Amino acid sequence: MTADPSVFRYLSRDDVKRALATIDPVEVITETLRLHSEDRVGLGEEAYLPWLTPNGFANTSLAMQGAVDFDDGYVVGVETVNESPGNPALDLPRAQGLTILLDRETARPRAVMETAYLRALRAATVTAIAARTLGAPGMTTMGFLGCGTQAKAHLTVLAETVPTLTDVRLFDIDPVRANRFREQAAVRHPGMDFHVVPTARDCVTGADLVVTMTTVTDGYLAWDWLSPGTLVSCVSLDDLLPEVVQRCDLLVLDDWDLVSVDHRRLLGRMYRTGDLLSPIGLVDDHAGGPSTSARKVDTTLGEIVTGVHQGRCTDADIVVCNAFGMAALDIAVAHRVASAAERTGLGRLLRL
Repeated sequence: MTADPSVFRYLSRDDVKRALATIDPVEVITETLRLHSEDRVGLGEEAYLPWLTPNGFANTSLAMQGAVDFDDGYVVGVETVNESPGNPALDLPRAQGLTILLDRETARPRAVMETAYLRALRAATVTAIAARTLGAPGMTTMGFLGCGTQAKAHLTVLAETVPTLTDVRLFDIDPVRANRFREQAAVRHPGMDFHVVPTARDCVTGADLVVTMTTVTDGYLAWDWLSPGTLVSCVSLDDLLPEVVQRCDLLVLDDWDLVSVDHRRLLGRMYRTGDLLSPIGLVDDHAGGPSTSARKVDTTLGEIVTGVHQGRCTDADIVVCNAFGMAALDIAVAHRVASAAERTGLGRLLRL
């Protein structure tokens, strides 16, 4: 923090990218997941505001808070994420937002930065950590459901962190977008093979790693699409049919409390109806008891990275990692970004 508490550092997307090049997101997020398993991470409930534009698009704004008790200091912040489905037609990103880091003592802003790039990198890094710790040995094939910003971030991170994944299937409801992604990816990653497939099922069946990165609100991914040993990383949270959640061999979350208070995404809805139980087997008070097909959450990614839970039992296990998206992970990475910016003079100093 600057000496003047009324001054904070503003970081553009380019500033964030330059600072991120000096840190290891896998190390930062793995450490934060470890701290989460030790109850050293704080999370606020997500605030959600929807509205319709004059052109009929369903826009949303999310606000999330997080805190991390690192060994070298306590970090706290808030982020907003705003989305408009109409933006791509205007040549604007669908999602954007800000992350605000706060001074622990005064609660005044320490740094403000563009957050969409950081969040995409965080989501991709969580998938990479899941692939390293929950994937079956010798993974080679991955399927991307959705070929937008998240897919670009995932390809960059996974190519670096899980180099055995060299065969990439691509599906998007917009074939033009899928083919454009394939063309660009083939140039950037000449050692990998990219295939645009005609259906979502073709993308999933036989893949060692499946990553959902869509904007759907109704599930479509069925249990019989999945092959033995597949790991599904749910970046978008509504792609699975409930049967996949109920029948998978291992169900891993990032944070149960975020799911338990959520009413909109699949797992929160299943908890409300008694089809999903908490990690200790509890049912929602309003569910009227567990359903006959109810299953409980097995563990968290924090328990996986710390070895508290062994993860998959066999190479044939089908594993679902449904990371709701802890704001604390973004806050942790943003803290390292801000620290790097302070050391190197990136960004601009502004006054409240």
